[in-house]
Amino acid sequence: MKVEHAGQVQDVELATLVQQFLSIRAASLALASGLTEEDCCVQSMPDASPTKWHLAHTTWFFETFILEKFLGAQFVPFHPAFKVLFNSYYQGVGEQFTRARRGMLTRPSLASVHEYRAHVEAQIEALAQHLQANEELARQRAFATLLVLGMHHEQQHQELLLTDIKHLFSCNPLFPAWRVQASLLQNAGVVQDHANPSALALWQEFDAQLSEIGFRGARQEFCFDNELPRHRQFIEPYALQTRLVSNQEFAEFIADGGYSRPEFWLAEGWDWCKRERIEQPLYWHRDGGGQWLEFSLAGLQSLPLHLPLLHISYFEADAYARWAGARLPTEAEWEAAANGAEAAKFADMFGQAWQWTSSSYSPYPGFACSEGAVGEYNGKFMVNQYVLRGSSCATPVGHSRSSYRNFFGSYARWQFTGIRLARAL
Repeated sequence: MKVEHAGQVQDVELATLVQQFLSIRAASLALASGLTEEDCCVQSMPDASPTKWHLAHTTWFFETFILEKFLGAQFVPFHPAFKVLFNSYYQGVGEQFTRARRGMLTRPSLASVHEYRAHVEAQIEALAQHLQANEELARQRAFATLLVLGMHHEQQHQELLLTDIKHLFSCNPLFPAWRVQASLLQNAGVVQDHANPSALALWQEFDAQLSEIGFRGARQEFCFDNELPRHRQFIEPYALQTRLVSNQEFAEFIADGGYSRPEFWLAEGWDWCKRERIEQPLYWHRDGGGQWLEFSLAGLQSLPLHLPLLHISYFEADAYARWAGARLPTEAEWEAAANGAEAAKFADMFGQAWQWTSSSYSPYPGFACSEGAVGEYNGKFMVNQYVLRGSSCATPVGHSRSSYRNFFGSYARWQFTGIRLARAL
């Protein structure tokens, strides 16, 4: 997830925001609390990052975009090298350590990263108190806007932390389980890989419509800049399935030779499938008797056939849709359904799986990047990616909304992604 923008925060009590900030920061530590120091350092693939890096990078964000900006000449970095080590891809800020080699960073230690987090949190608290007591309202609003942005950024990394540690553990033949107290999971918005069984599959039909798409909240509410500006899109008549595709349904696709029948696949997807020897969803395994197992955050278990499918690429989602005689929805179709009069019929729009759409990730009409280095976070990624809608079982509570535009490359499978079918009328 690589999107950032905040609405202009109006008159606000900074002390309240700081308490929200500290709560979100504590949730990140809760997610990592069941991991060993070795778990937190290893990187399983170039697209993933170590837990330690996530904890440090989110801290770097607050230090770089708030403390350095507002303290000016009084700013002293916690460690000068951290500006490079934990910069993700902000060219306007300076150099970055190579993403694919983040697992090589055995130093700083995990303990040092915890010290870094505590140091920055204390400085944010002190700065907020100073601004509330001594600075003009404009400075307070600017601080609040960046603080809110940083909090949403940290919530994005909380989900990435889980997806990345799950991928790491899946590479271990011991198939270790990730365990954290249930109360901590609830606070972080995560209960388990799947929460609700799939209901009866129904089709909800929609007439042709001129629909408004994009963030529709008040100016002082938060959204990422790729959700703006709100605009009109004409949508032809369509139908959308009221629930996500289940594991059982996808197993039927496999049994029917879905991974060996090129007529269902995009050319690039077929090449990817054969090159990578993809024959089932990520984390699916066969036991000695040929039954399906699935690796989850709780370890290796029997595949729950009645639950929604997870960890599927765009290529696989598109192939399954063709096999099923359907297609993937556009993001406009998805958002219109989520906001329409029939929205209650779609019980699993949120909190289960990010849902692939057929929409390429591109700017909305009139889109403009935010000013400064923060503006790099979004617009420059609007190429060679597809939009996903909704939210997943790993998305923190309160972090989802109908206009949210997640996006990944067509090959990505390690995220909590699933399928909702659509068809033309």
